Amino acid sequence: MKPLDTPKDYQNYVDKKSPDSPIIKNCFNAFWVGGLICSIGQIILSICKSNGLSTETSGTVVSICLIGISALLTGLNIFNKIGKFAGAGSLIPITGFANSIVSPSMEYKSEGYVMGVGAKMFTVAGPVLVFGISASIIVGLVYFIFI
Repeated sequence: MKPLDTPKDYQNYVDKKSPDSPIIKNCFNAFWVGGLICSIGQIILSICKSNGLSTETSGTVVSICLIGISALLTGLNIFNKIGKFAGAGSLIPITGFANSIVSPSMEYKSEGYVMGVGAKMFTVAGPVLVFGISASIIVGLVYFIFI
């Protein structure tokens, strides 16, 4: 192999070794899987509302159901396969968040329930929680002061 003297030589080498990504196919899969997850949420919402629940209560039920389904599928190692197939389409915020909580819990279960599951559960989701809580406090204060 000849030496890679310039950045252009290196870039050509990387281009030869890197696999081509089917961008259109990946976008299509992300779109329809994400749409399917949202459609499932809409079906649950419609069922709840048709049974006399308010819109707010129905939204809570949808969130709980989607989190539960996502956690169950993560536990059965099905959600990871969906994620590999659909990419970002499976990471609709609520299902992706549930996956990010359950995955480390399963991975560190061998270290015990307190130091493994309890401590490592928020390693991935911790920054998301900090940002979400901080943003909600700031938005709440702005809303309280100006509105």
